[in-house]
Amino acid sequence: MDTSSDGSGRGSSGVPGQGSSGGSGLGSAVVPAWAGALAGLCAALVALGIAQLVAGFTAPAAFPVIAVGDALVDGAPAPVKDWAIRTFGENDKPVLVAGVFVVLLAVAAGLGILARRKLWYGGAGLALLGLAGGAAVLTRPDAGQFDVLPTLVGLLAGYWTLKWLLGRATTTTTTAVESAEQPPVQWAPGMELSFDRRRLFTGAGGAAVVAGAGAALGRAWSTGDGVESARRSLTLPAAASPAGPLPAGVDLKLPGLTPFVTPNQDFYRVDTALIVPRVDPAEWRLRIHGLVDRPIELTYDDLLKRPLTEADITLTCVSNEVGGPYAGNARWLGVPMADLLRQAGVAAGADMLLSTSQDGWTCGTLLDVVLDGRDALFAVAMNGEVLPVTHGFPVRQVVPGLYGYVSATKWVVDVKVTRFDRDEAYWTPRGWSARGPIKTQSRIDLPRDGAQLPKGRTKIAGVAWAQHKGVEAVEVRIGGGPWQQARLAATPGPDTWRQWELDWDAVAGTHTIEVRATDATGYTQTPQRADPAPDGAAGWHAVRVSVPA
Repeated sequence: MDTSSDGSGRGSSGVPGQGSSGGSGLGSAVVPAWAGALAGLCAALVALGIAQLVAGFTAPAAFPVIAVGDALVDGAPAPVKDWAIRTFGENDKPVLVAGVFVVLLAVAAGLGILARRKLWYGGAGLALLGLAGGAAVLTRPDAGQFDVLPTLVGLLAGYWTLKWLLGRATTTTTTAVESAEQPPVQWAPGMELSFDRRRLFTGAGGAAVVAGAGAALGRAWSTGDGVESARRSLTLPAAASPAGPLPAGVDLKLPGLTPFVTPNQDFYRVDTALIVPRVDPAEWRLRIHGLVDRPIELTYDDLLKRPLTEADITLTCVSNEVGGPYAGNARWLGVPMADLLRQAGVAAGADMLLSTSQDGWTCGTLLDVVLDGRDALFAVAMNGEVLPVTHGFPVRQVVPGLYGYVSATKWVVDVKVTRFDRDEAYWTPRGWSARGPIKTQSRIDLPRDGAQLPKGRTKIAGVAWAQHKGVEAVEVRIGGGPWQQARLAATPGPDTWRQWELDWDAVAGTHTIEVRATDATGYTQTPQRADPAPDGAAGWHAVRVSVPA
C-alpha cells in the first residue's frame, strides 16, 4: 500500500476499494488501521457526548456510562469493593467511571478498524455496546420507559459519525483531484480510491467539537443548579430540643490531630452513587408504610413543621480499616425517627426498617435501636447549615451506634416497617452482617506512621469512639512496654468520638506505638485483627516511628 501524500494530504493506493455505503466498507488497503481506529474513537466520543446531552434533559443517571458503572458497583463481589475503597479511597467512583470510558474507547477503536472492511461490522459492534448500555439503564431501580433514549440517540449519532468519517477518509482519483469540499463518493468500476488524511483530520476535529459541546451542555443541564439554589435559599427553623454548647476542653487543638467537629467539606463520603441524586425539596416525599397501623407520607415542609432535635453524633463506615479515615463527627438537626414511627403505629412483630434512597439503594436498620431513646434522626442540617447535596440533601438518616450501611440512608424517600426474615437490604446478600453495631475503636493521629521524631518530650494523640456506649479509657503502649493511661478530652455525650493525648519522652531507636480503648460497658478492644467484612474491622491501631540518636 502506498500512502505517500501529495500537497493535499492524499495518497494513492492504486487498488480499487468498495463502496462506503450500506453493508460495504472502504477496503483496508485504502484506509490505514490507525485512521479506522481514529474514526472509531471519534464515533464513540460523539455517541457519548450526544447521550450525555440527551440525559441532561431526561435523567442524568440514564447516561449509559453511569448506568454501566452502577451495574458494575452492584454486581462486584464484596472483596472487590473493599479493595477499591482501600486502594482509591473516596476516588473509587471516578476511577471506575474512567475505567469504563477507557474500555469503551478501546473497543470503539477496534470497531473502527473492522469497519474499514465492512461498515456493518462497526455498526453491529456499536449496536452491541448500545444494547449493554441500554440494559444497564433499564435495570436501574428507578428507571423510566424513556430512560433508554440517551443510549439510542447516542448510538445513532455514533454510527452516523463512523460512516461519515470513513467516507471523508477516501476520495476518487479517476479524472481529477477533487477539492476538499467535495463529498465522498461511492466506488464504481473504473474508479480508484485514495486515502485523504486532511479530510479525515478535519472531520475528526469537527466530531471532537460536537462531542465536547454535547457533554458540556449535558453536564451543565444535569448539575442540578436549581436544586442547589433551592438549598441555599432555605432557612431552617430552630431546634425545639437544641444541643448544648460543646464543653470546654472537647478539642485539644493539637496540630495534626483530627478536630472534634469535622467540617462538612472534609466529612468522609462512602456510598454507591456514581451520580449524586439531586432532589428538589419541593418534590421530595417521605413514605412510611409496611407493618404499621397508619401509613403516612410527608412533604419537606411537613417535616420542617415538626419539632426538631439537635444532636452531636459521630458516624463511621463499616469499610473503615483499623486506623482508617472513614469516621467523622458533626452536629445534626432533624426530626426524631421514633416520633414518626409512633405516629404511624408500628405493628407487633416488626423488627426492621427497610429505608430506600432516591437512587434505589436500600438499608436495613434495627427497629429497636431507633425506638430505644437515642437521637436517631431524619436529618435536615449538618453543622449549622442545610445538608450538603453530597451528604443527603434534602433528608438523610442518622442513627448513633450503627455503621452507616445499616443506618445512614442519604436522600431517603421511603421507609418500610418490616422484618429481617422477610426483607434484605442492599449489602446483606453481598455478604455483610444484617445488623452492624459499631465496634469500639481507637486511632493514632500523632505521630504519623513512619515519622522521624526528635529526642525528648513529644505528643502522642488521636481519637477513639464507641458510639452510644461512650469511651471511658484509652491506653497507649510503646515498644511492647506497659500500657499507659492517656488523658481524655471532654465529650458532650456517648454518641461522639473522644480525643486523647499522652506525653512521651522519646528516646533514640525505632518504636512501635499501639493504642486501645475501653468503652463504658467495660469492653476493651481486642488485639485480634479482623477485616471490615462482614461486620467491621477490629484490632489495635499501631504506628512505627524512629528517633535518631
